[in-house]
Amino acid sequence: MDLFNSALGKNITFLRPAFFIISGFIGIPNINYYYAFLVFVYIMSVLANTAVMAAIYLDHNLRTPKYIAVFNLALVDLLGNSAMVPKVLDIFLFNHPHISYNDCLTFLFFCYVFLSMQALNLVALSYDRVMAIVYPLHYQLKVTHRFMFSLIASFWVFVIIVVLIATGLLTRLSFCESVVIKSYFCDHGQMYRLACNDYTPSDITAWILLVLILWLPLSIVLLSYLCICYALAKVATVRERMKAFKTCTGHLSLVAIYFLPITFVYIFGNVIHPNARIISLSITTALPPMLNPIIYVLQTQEIKESLKKLFQTRDSKGNL
Repeated sequence: MDLFNSALGKNITFLRPAFFIISGFIGIPNINYYYAFLVFVYIMSVLANTAVMAAIYLDHNLRTPKYIAVFNLALVDLLGNSAMVPKVLDIFLFNHPHISYNDCLTFLFFCYVFLSMQALNLVALSYDRVMAIVYPLHYQLKVTHRFMFSLIASFWVFVIIVVLIATGLLTRLSFCESVVIKSYFCDHGQMYRLACNDYTPSDITAWILLVLILWLPLSIVLLSYLCICYALAKVATVRERMKAFKTCTGHLSLVAIYFLPITFVYIFGNVIHPNARIISLSITTALPPMLNPIIYVLQTQEIKESLKKLFQTRDSKGNL
């Protein structure tokens, strides 16, 4: 961050606190039950995403461009919940609400990188579905391993750069009054609004991030399914349409689980109780990483078969 500041200007002093205080869940009635729920969500997320990644890595039949994106989604879900949930539990369950300035920025950076990658990974999967259904004759030519690796790598680079810029702009702010962040993690919006100097660049960046990481991916996904529906309308029989659309049910479920709750919170967040908003927003970030692999296992025959073979192999070795 010092390099970021030196690039923007020299001989500028900013008032940086020694620590911030995360106060999001403090004072909410019966919150201990929610902490138990978060522990369950995290354990299930680790187990489910690890199982999906193991199945894809060990089964050569699953090493297709589509499952490169699925593997990356499982990895992002695992890393995202690992960056978020244990720290949240440490802050609130073990009563460590104070977090140092640098640790808070680091916490913010990793949380936003992984949350953003979840959305962009759904875009990659929607592209796969469009090419498979709308342009089936060109699928093998267009959706290659190299293309999918390049697409996902470009998403990673893009997300890291934009989140790094947003985090770097926070270091240009002075915090001379409150250091209490009314959220469950180092929330970008909550942090820059605590500043006592001009935070317009951070405010503009926040809106740009909202468009690039939430609304634009959602628009691309919706547009892709409009193309799919238009293509399926030309299919001769209803049975063929249903068969083709069935291949999209897993991805559609992931889209609904990720985008619907977070969109609801952003649209109606100002009219619901602050405690309800914090709980709702934390659920939207913690729950999808647990549900995504479960949905893919239940709705994708290839992964189910691969996991069955994996467990049968382990059982047979254990019985020897």
